[in-house]
Amino acid sequence: MSPVRGILFKLGSVVVFIAMAALIKTVSGHVPPGQAVFFRSFFAIPVILAWLAIRRELTTGLKVASPLGHVWRGVMGIMAMGFGFAGLGMLPLPEVTAIGYAAPLLTVIFAAMFLGEEVRAFRLSAVALGMVGVLIVLSPRLTTVQTASDRETLGAMVVLIGAACAALAQVFVRKMVATERTSAIVFWFSLTSAGLALITVPFGWVVPTPGEAALLVLAGLLGGFGQIFLTSGYRHADASIIAPFEYASMIFALAIGYFVFEEVPTLVMLGGAAIVISAGVLIIWRERQLGLERAKQRRAMTPQG
Repeated sequence: MSPVRGILFKLGSVVVFIAMAALIKTVSGHVPPGQAVFFRSFFAIPVILAWLAIRRELTTGLKVASPLGHVWRGVMGIMAMGFGFAGLGMLPLPEVTAIGYAAPLLTVIFAAMFLGEEVRAFRLSAVALGMVGVLIVLSPRLTTVQTASDRETLGAMVVLIGAACAALAQVFVRKMVATERTSAIVFWFSLTSAGLALITVPFGWVVPTPGEAALLVLAGLLGGFGQIFLTSGYRHADASIIAPFEYASMIFALAIGYFVFEEVPTLVMLGGAAIVISAGVLIIWRERQLGLERAKQRRAMTPQG
C-alpha cells in the first residue's frame, strides 16, 4: 500500500476523464452520443489489453463467473455515458460535472434498496444534503421563469438521468466484485458497451471529419488510461483515502470550461456544487470511521497469544 501513489493515480484518472469529456464536448455538435460512446469504449480496449499483457493477466484477467452480470453492468454503463455525452452538448462542462456528482449519492440509496446495505441516519442526512445541492445546481434550468432554454432544461434532466444510471452501474459493480476480477470488469465493460453502442447506428451516425475522428479516438484512448489509473489508485490505497480527490474534477472542469469553451460559472452552480461536494466528503468520512470501528472490533475478537 502506498497512499501517495494511490492519490496520484486517482488525480491522474480525474484529469484524464475530464480531458476525455472535453474532447467529447468538442465534437458533440456533429457526432451523436451513441457514436461517441462507441469510440470511447472501442478504443479503450487496446489500452486495457496492453495493460493486462504487461501485468501478465491477459488470460486470467478476462475470465468471468457471471456473464449476465457484465451485460447488465454494460447496459447501465452505456446509458450513463450516452446521457452524459448528450448533456455535454447542451450544458457547460462544470455544470455537467456538478450534476454528475449526484451519482455517488444515489449509489448509497440504490445499494440500500437492491443490495440490502444498511444506511443509517448520518449517511441519509448527508445524501439529503447532497441532493439539495444538486437541486440548487438544477434550479436555473427547471424554474418556471424563462431563464433557461428548453435545450438547457433537457440537458439538465438528461445529465441527471445519466447520473442515476451511473449509480445503478456502481451497484452492479459492487455485487460483481465478490466473484469477478477487477481487470475482467474493466475489459468486459468496454467490450460490452462498444457492442451495445452499435445499436444506435440507425439513429443517425455521421461520417466524422478527420479532426473529429482523431478527437474521438483520443477520447477512447484516454478513457482506457483513465480506467487503468483509477484501478491502480484503488490498488495502492484505501477507497476512503483517495475517493475525496474525485471532487478535484470540478477544478479542472472549471479551468477547461473557462479557457477552452469560454464558459463562465454562475454563483448558483458553484454554491450547489460546494454543497454536493461537502455531502460526498461527509459520506466518505463516515465510511472511513465505520471501517476503523469494524477493524477495531475484529482485532478485539481475535484470540491473542
